[in-house]
Amino acid sequence: MKFSVLIPVFNEEKTVIEVLKRLNSTKVDEVDYEVIVINDGSTDKTKELLEQNKNLFSKLINNERNSGKGFSVKEGLKVASGDYIIFQDADLEYDPIEFKKFIKVCRQFDADLILGSRFIYSEYTRSHNILNKIGNHILTFIFNIFYNTTFTDIYSCYLCYKKILIDPNNLKSNGFDQHAEILCKAVKKGKKFYEVPISYNGRTHEEGKKIKFYHFFSVVFRIIIQRLDFS
Repeated sequence: MKFSVLIPVFNEEKTVIEVLKRLNSTKVDEVDYEVIVINDGSTDKTKELLEQNKNLFSKLINNERNSGKGFSVKEGLKVASGDYIIFQDADLEYDPIEFKKFIKVCRQFDADLILGSRFIYSEYTRSHNILNKIGNHILTFIFNIFYNTTFTDIYSCYLCYKKILIDPNNLKSNGFDQHAEILCKAVKKGKKFYEVPISYNGRTHEEGKKIKFYHFFSVVFRIIIQRLDFS
């Protein structure tokens, strides 16, 4: 079993190396990791630090300019070779130590898709913006209605799925709603879906959090459009 871990990075000089070190400490017997870092035109010291620590990852993609997280994810997916794809943010809101939970579910149940949930029992969750939490619950409710699922948290960082379910060349979104597009496509093609509890150390906007209010509407639109797409 092999996991391709995709880490899109933009101006995360303070945290990216620590994330990679933690990821490398989560090795599990008989499971291979392929760590793919996509540097999305960072203007701080991110690229320099990555070049100095090549032992911490398998592949490095450097976008010539900042093209957005969705574009970076597509670039990573094109070179991924694992049985499973899993996404990791580079800002330490989510700790890679949680990967062992995903691996356990994949091994035990041959899961098609696994989400990490901040809203089922976890060791800790940092209190964060109430509007973000309400928005997430609304998005999750809408998704569950349209796709007949019972997820509790569709928009955490941790989305893990069988690579065979999605052709990256067919992904249309390059924006924040790409996560929703991938989730929708995987749920439509897969059969066995799970959630695992994860801890969360969310950042504020002052600390560098990039999510915006208008992203909510793009995600709702994507959920509905993908439900109506029968291709």
